[in-house]
Amino acid sequence: MACSRLKWAHDASHKGTSMTHIGMIGIGMMGHGIASNLLKHGHHLTVLEHAGNQPLDALLAAGAQTCSTPQALAAQSDVIILCVTGTPQVEAVLLGDDGVLKGLRPGTIVIDCSTAVPASTEKVAALVMAQGGKFLDSPMTRTPKEAAEGRLNLLVGGDAALFERCRPILACFAENIVHTGPIGSGHRMKLLHNYVSLGTVTLLAEAAACAQRAGVDASTFVEVLSKGGGFGAALDRLKPTLLSGDTSGLRFSMSNALKDLSYYNQMASDTHADHTVAQAVKTTLETACREGDPNALVPELIALLAKRPSP
Repeated sequence: MACSRLKWAHDASHKGTSMTHIGMIGIGMMGHGIASNLLKHGHHLTVLEHAGNQPLDALLAAGAQTCSTPQALAAQSDVIILCVTGTPQVEAVLLGDDGVLKGLRPGTIVIDCSTAVPASTEKVAALVMAQGGKFLDSPMTRTPKEAAEGRLNLLVGGDAALFERCRPILACFAENIVHTGPIGSGHRMKLLHNYVSLGTVTLLAEAAACAQRAGVDASTFVEVLSKGGGFGAALDRLKPTLLSGDTSGLRFSMSNALKDLSYYNQMASDTHADHTVAQAVKTTLETACREGDPNALVPELIALLAKRPSP
């Protein structure tokens, strides 16, 4: 069978609420938290079996079902949530030989929480709608910690009425939900956000590496920046690395950072916007992935830059 036997969780606290059959593709560090919160709110959940998933034991114990193909998952879902790495993966699970579009039912809503190239988002959304489905791009910000807590930020592009219809589902795993405009605008805003966020982190990492080479004490570096123009979320996320070597303050890989900066540069190029600084950030991340471990967390960029020979 393409899908495992149904094993739904039932909770008296959910009586009287409207439950939805939700299919989810991408149970990684972010997706696992999203899935957990959908189950906690009583929705019927089916997840795609995939080698890249986090362990599913807790989800299965809470009543989740599994499917072996996106086509089979789509055939039994009212709403399909994508939480995959990027544009190639989104296109593969939607458009592949056993993809979502092969099993999509009229009226099914596809919500893409991935980070993707907006031009591709518009293309796949048109294909979903041509088959009678509906589409929202709903990329997220924050970290796996907030995903597990149900406190993500969502940037949602699509029809305003459809957005309002889906808001209760999105609120199961998000704290701040912003309707950004038409389809594709959510992904555009996500790329803008991640450019500013990751660009600032990369700048601080380079400055911190310079500080190390110059003999500036790390605690002094953090204290001075935190009381001046360097204060902000980026410094807070790098602070544990700078003060104690703990890289868990930003659980985001350098390969994912490079992917997001590549998408941003593509978007800027497509819109003929200046991206001189963004290209420099992308080059730094490209070099880091080439010289180090692409799966290393972004805070490890500090040590890598500090050891790099002078150009």
